Amino acid sequence: MKRIASSYTLPSGAVLINRIAKSAMSENCGTYSNAPTKTLINAYAVWAKGNPGLLITGNIMVDSKALGEPRNVVVEDYTHFEQLKQWAKTVEGTGVHLWPQLNHPGRQAFASINKKIVAPSAVPLKMGGASKMFRTATPLAEDEIWDIIKRFGNAARILKEAGFTGCQIHGAHGYLVSQFLSPISNTRDDQWGGPLENRARFVLEVYREIRKQVGPDYPVGIKINSADFQRGGFTEEESMEVVQILSREGIDLIEISGGTYEKPAMVKGSRKQSTIEREAYFLDYIEKARKITDKPLLLTGGFRSVKVMEEALAGGKLDIIGLARPFCLYPNLAQDIFDEKETRFEAPTPTIGIDFLDKMGGVELPWYELQIQLLGKGKQPRPNLGGIWAFLFSLRGMFFKSFIKN
Repeated sequence: MKRIASSYTLPSGAVLINRIAKSAMSENCGTYSNAPTKTLINAYAVWAKGNPGLLITGNIMVDSKALGEPRNVVVEDYTHFEQLKQWAKTVEGTGVHLWPQLNHPGRQAFASINKKIVAPSAVPLKMGGASKMFRTATPLAEDEIWDIIKRFGNAARILKEAGFTGCQIHGAHGYLVSQFLSPISNTRDDQWGGPLENRARFVLEVYREIRKQVGPDYPVGIKINSADFQRGGFTEEESMEVVQILSREGIDLIEISGGTYEKPAMVKGSRKQSTIEREAYFLDYIEKARKITDKPLLLTGGFRSVKVMEEALAGGKLDIIGLARPFCLYPNLAQDIFDEKETRFEAPTPTIGIDFLDKMGGVELPWYELQIQLLGKGKQPRPNLGGIWAFLFSLRGMFFKSFIKN
């Protein structure tokens, strides 16, 4: 465990106390006015006591009119600044970094909780029966694009002022940044669409705006798809080019992931058994990325055994190990590794037998959100919690947010 317990210095000069990161998970644990709850804040206090090097929050949306889930936290002004400061203080005195993940859902926004849905182009989601939950987006006008870019920078600055120690741009999983990058969801013929140089303009301008507002010494990272895994979509080769573009700009940490709502690579039903057994889902990609960038690489997806984590670090393929769902069931995960209390961290996949919901994570995601709420309420995780409770929890949230909106 020499490498996993060692510190790591990011290009900005910020130091991670070890190589373990809690990657972003959907939390859906804000209020219906989109403020952080005590439950959410307490969950991070629990995780901070476990001494990981880095905690990355779930989606913090930059626009209250564009929500991925009913109870996303939104940062667009100082309305909830006191709660944000309390959240940031959960890592005070621990040496643990706490970064918000900044996001805009674009077309991946449920129709029931959003009055207007915007995206690069008017391309509907193709998700079988689940498509009915979404409507075709309105293409963004030039001034609206620049407004969203400013919102990313504005949110990053406010969160820095609140005490967060870095930030991450969500550029993966089919959300707005990812939508601009993909030729499937971006069919524009202006400066924001067409060749990759134009499709990458949005993420580049988002990064530049954040950097302008937070300064040169504040860590800024990105989560990016290795590919969309869709015919005609964002390819591995294009992803590599974007990694190089952002590396030249001075990005501090690149997290590799993959998939979209239409092709959810991180959901168990979408993965090959051989990939599950190997643990690290995007290892082939990150080995190639290592050759084209000297920026720190964070890999999330599939890690379960300490042996595989240490081997991945020892091989120099990556710099930081990302885990997400295991943190819900093993809140002291990092310290458990260092104390040799645990060597493997299982994460079950709850289902309810409705095929399209199970495949897109419609039960899996809220099941883990419920585990986070248990942690935040001072309770123990419930690995045997039935999937149906998670599904009902998700439906209830949609109903109440829709009622409030209307």
